[in-house]
Amino acid sequence: MTSTIKINRRNLTLKKPYNEPHFNGKSILVSDPWEYVELWLKRNNNSKDALFYWQQARQFYEATLSLPLTSAPLTSYYCFLNATKTLLLIRGINFSDMHGVSGYQKKTKLSLSNEMIILKSGGILPALCKCLDDVIPLGDSKAEYTLKDLLRNLVYIHRTYCLTYTSEGSKELFIPLDDVFFVKKDKSSECWFSAEIDEKYATQHTLNKIDNSFERDINFKDRFIVRFKGRSQWKGNQTVTTPKFINYHKKVRKNVQYIAGSSSRWYIKRTNIKESIPLGSLPITFVAMHRLSELSRYEPITLSKHLNSQQNWLISEFIKSAPYQFIHEIASEITGEEFLVPRRGI
Repeated sequence: MTSTIKINRRNLTLKKPYNEPHFNGKSILVSDPWEYVELWLKRNNNSKDALFYWQQARQFYEATLSLPLTSAPLTSYYCFLNATKTLLLIRGINFSDMHGVSGYQKKTKLSLSNEMIILKSGGILPALCKCLDDVIPLGDSKAEYTLKDLLRNLVYIHRTYCLTYTSEGSKELFIPLDDVFFVKKDKSSECWFSAEIDEKYATQHTLNKIDNSFERDINFKDRFIVRFKGRSQWKGNQTVTTPKFINYHKKVRKNVQYIAGSSSRWYIKRTNIKESIPLGSLPITFVAMHRLSELSRYEPITLSKHLNSQQNWLISEFIKSAPYQFIHEIASEITGEEFLVPRRGI
């Protein structure tokens, strides 16, 4: 028998921050996290540089809101760059002024598959990956991906991707979850992470798609629950501050991602197919926007052609959605807090 773990009479659930999540805290309800993080930086950190970079990131973000799609990637990327520098300074991770990413276009036909992105071994991007325990699969000191594949690996535009490339629907990378929680074995300290699969995906076929880090939890007869095979130890509410449990949470978070908004919508990311890129949402968003910023700055006609192509909806959704998602994610990493947007009354 098992029981759901609770803290302060609430189910212990997965947290958005990868590093140093505040398990006991309540969600921060704000329309955007800019002001909260600025106050947090002033109260909790002595780095004036970190505060400066965060304020400049906000200025680029606000400038982006009034720009057309052909110009917005440039300011969006510099927003990401400065927000990332804030995080790296807070975490004490050294970085150089190099971006750590570059791109080029294959000289064939106009296509997202021909927009190439090179990830390098030095610069801001590798420092961000180090902060999140992501490992760039470098060959000859670099890794290379297409813009199409990068966009496919972003949960917040994955539905748009699947509707754009309908022939690839059978290879969806993200499986939606209805609930996420931690469970403890009765009369034991053994505990683990569990998640309820969305009813539309609650089939054995879905379970076969998930890699072998998860398995069906037979303790739940009337719900389609999967559990993480890895185990941790639960010895009371103070367990959440122990390195062992925090590291366990990190292992789970590597497999589960979320979409920012008024509620936490979680997804298991498939890692057992070649289309899955072994990086988290923040690095992938960073490098994808970098390539679009290069096009915006140096080849705006090419970017305009992409925006007028059959993939225009996918590209425009990324340009519009990425700043919101990126800033919410990185704000959580800076503060350790959960950010939710307040629901609006009708």
